[in-house]
Amino acid sequence: MKTIAIAAVTAGGKTTIVNELKKQIANTKVLHFDDYSFEGEVDNYYEWTKQGADYNVWNLSPLVKDVIDIKNSGCDYLLLDYPFAYCHEGLREYIDCAIFIDTPLDIAMARRVLRDMKNATGDEIRQDMDTYLKYARVAYIQMLKDVLPASDYVIDGTKELDEKVDEIKKDNFVTLEFYYKIMTMVDNFQFEMKKIKKVQVS
Repeated sequence: MKTIAIAAVTAGGKTTIVNELKKQIANTKVLHFDDYSFEGEVDNYYEWTKQGADYNVWNLSPLVKDVIDIKNSGCDYLLLDYPFAYCHEGLREYIDCAIFIDTPLDIAMARRVLRDMKNATGDEIRQDMDTYLKYARVAYIQMLKDVLPASDYVIDGTKELDEKVDEIKKDNFVTLEFYYKIMTMVDNFQFEMKKIKKVQVS
């Protein structure tokens, strides 16, 4: 089984891509980081970055357990909607490929406002922008410093959804499908050779 982690800043498009890949790739399971509550979860990202941006403060034990269980379940792929790539020691060894969706921060912020603040007042939006500039943006910049260069592939987040999905599939799924075809051919060949040997012996 191949485990593929897909990361991006908030509203960078990772969840949409993961869900679309799940629709298109057979025998695939998905885990979403945001579905969990972790011990050590960071509330103040500004302070977290000032103190060294240690990704290991999150206790990812519940997520790691689910990853291990799925690895033993017989599926072909596990997609992780997960923001840290290889930066967390607890999950690093279980990831086969890490992909970063590189979406410009202004686009991600606009998407988030349109998605999450449809009914917000002008004052609420201004307050949110103030919080973003003072506290949140530094964490996104930190991701671009740490997670992006730690990833195996970087995908342009400004591309259309189908382009991004096709690019990921080309780099990660075709190879494994080709491997399965080769292994099937090898198994068939070995089976035929056993039949020939039996005929020769008799």
